[in-house]
Amino acid sequence: MAKELNDDVKRLLDGPNFAHLATLMADGSPKVEPTWISRDGNLVLIATDSRGIKGQNIARDSRVALSVTSFDDPYEQVLIRGVVIETRDDNGLEVLDSLSRQYIGCEFPRRKWSSRVVYVIEPSVARYYQSPLEHSPGA
Repeated sequence: MAKELNDDVKRLLDGPNFAHLATLMADGSPKVEPTWISRDGNLVLIATDSRGIKGQNIARDSRVALSVTSFDDPYEQVLIRGVVIETRDDNGLEVLDSLSRQYIGCEFPRRKWSSRVVYVIEPSVARYYQSPLEHSPGA
């Protein structure tokens, strides 16, 4: 059963905030890349092409971690650890288009994909943190 996400975690996951997804390479080394995210209740969703490196990594080892920072305040963050519990087909791009509207305000412009999927992540840890630091670069 997925960890119950608190309101602050849900707020950051529901906004146009970038996540950094960590997966494990075959040799055990981490691979991290930015990604769009959304959620389905207490589950975290990531849409991608299953043939990429992250898809290969998840197929081999379902453990993942996410770091999410607020677009407006990078000192507001969510840290998630969990496992991919399901892979859903998204060849119709429904989830990708929903994410695209969340992040760039329109349907995803590239329409041809070979194997679109949505990875469903069940969090075991979901920690929200707001640092007292202020984001004021160059001030």
